[in-house]
Amino acid sequence: MNRQRANATLFWGSIVLCYLLQLMPLPQALLPFKPYWLALILVYWALETPERIGLGLAFVLGLAGDVLTGELLGEQALRLCILSFIILRFRSRLRFFPMWQQSLAVFALLLNDRIVLLMIRACAGEPPPPVAFWLAPAAGMLTWPWLFLLLDDLRARLRVHES
Repeated sequence: MNRQRANATLFWGSIVLCYLLQLMPLPQALLPFKPYWLALILVYWALETPERIGLGLAFVLGLAGDVLTGELLGEQALRLCILSFIILRFRSRLRFFPMWQQSLAVFALLLNDRIVLLMIRACAGEPPPPVAFWLAPAAGMLTWPWLFLLLDDLRARLRVHES
């Protein structure tokens, strides 16, 4: 398998896996701790291969996420477009942060995502969410180093396997 095909397989495989993780049922007590997997995967690929991630792809991935989860059509698409714009704009800085600073930056990005989600739902006339609504960005921040290291290791193994 050539390098380009292997990277594409890893990219699309990680996208499919994040959709499966997003659909994974959890007990009601653990639902507030479920990270926004699609955003975390998008952050990783936007940092590592920005030429592959654009606003159009973020929009399409968000629409697919809306259809899969049954949310308001365009909700995740808007959130992911905003997220990918911020990442692509500040990629040169974020990429070279130490892991703990990257985790804090991911926390800030996921917190921004929650604020956008809150505004969308407020415009739709939904009541304010419970306090547990704000726990998912912290779970995403704690998940980020492990996800980053896993995907980075898989990419490095593909590079070594190609040589």
